[in-house]
Amino acid sequence: MIQLISTINWLGVLLALIAYSALGALWFTLLFKKHYARSLGRENEKLQNSAPIFFIGPMICSLLIILTSAILMRALGIHSYAGGVEFGLLAGVGYLFSNTVNIAINPNMPKPLYYGVITGLFHLSGMVIVCSILVAMN
Repeated sequence: MIQLISTINWLGVLLALIAYSALGALWFTLLFKKHYARSLGRENEKLQNSAPIFFIGPMICSLLIILTSAILMRALGIHSYAGGVEFGLLAGVGYLFSNTVNIAINPNMPKPLYYGVITGLFHLSGMVIVCSILVAMN
């Protein structure tokens, strides 16, 4: 499967990364800012997220998610929008959403299920967008 890296459309990967990152910026700073802060138990605090790690870290992780998805979609022969959305939903729920909830379930997270739903739905939505872009750029 690793040999499929040479067949990846890197422009599609870049566009998917931009879209996923833009969605994250909108999701956590505009659309669900208050809910996100509440899920962290910090609704009365200003969230400190100006350090480079809060921008670079998620982009690197997103890039790995996108590359893995591109390789798997290529290996599975997914070339239609319906197939891309189906793969996005399957991987989004099966890996990203469930893993987000799993990570949130710990004694340090005041509202783990609330956090899991808010953040998990971001990743699920992002994954469907990513897979749609990857299909469009094939």
